[in-house]
Amino acid sequence: MRFLLTTKAGDAATPDEAVYAEMAAFIEEMTQAGVLLATGGLDPAGTHMSASGGKITITDGPFTEAKEAIVSFALIEARSKEEAIELSRRFWKIIGDGEGDIQQVFGPEN
Repeated sequence: MRFLLTTKAGDAATPDEAVYAEMAAFIEEMTQAGVLLATGGLDPAGTHMSASGGKITITDGPFTEAKEAIVSFALIEARSKEEAIELSRRFWKIIGDGEGDIQQVFGPEN
């Protein structure tokens, strides 16, 4: 089962070197275990697209409030939703305060 874990910008302070080191170790552990498929940061501005009645509208920025913008993601392979939640719980224990989501990814696997 694949899951997309995302984090929102929020008001969190910039992590210190100790947090970066702990996160790097966690990422390495997940990579070695074959759980982490992809990870990265996202431009919070982005571009929003909508379609209605055959008309496509493109606007700058997907959100009205910057703190609601999704700024990072991890695509993982887990045995269950509970395992995905536990991995996300470990992430938040390292990074501290914040907000994010876990969504199961459906469709063909690469």
